[in-house]
Amino acid sequence: QVQLVESGGGSVQAGGSLRLSCAPSRYTSSRVTRDCMAWFRQAPGKQREGVAAIDRDGVISYADSVKGRFTISKDNANNTLFLQMNSLKPEDTAMYYCAARIGYCGTWYWGSTYGYWGQGTQVTVSS
Repeated sequence: QVQLVESGGGSVQAGGSLRLSCAPSRYTSSRVTRDCMAWFRQAPGKQREGVAAIDRDGVISYADSVKGRFTISKDNANNTLFLQMNSLKPEDTAMYYCAARIGYCGTWYWGSTYGYWGQGTQVTVSS
């Protein structure tokens, strides 16, 4: 069953913006989203890569490829994670996934350490 639910994907032209959201499904305890949450993406034919993560203490990490363009944030009251994506490039085209794990982020970019995932939302950036 779906543990996290993403929304906000779509198609934009290069230079445009999108905002992704992620919230726990009705079947998922809010405990799951209390600690480390992150965004990952996977383009066709490429490996999944970490995009950004936010820790329970508000510590934020970004992949070098999105620094200065993407902003991760979290609404703790509503257990909702966001990813504001500005200045989008064609190479940002991918399926974007929300992930969560219990405990601190640490090596946040290791997808295998996350136990909870969403079904993904497609982001397509045209040149």
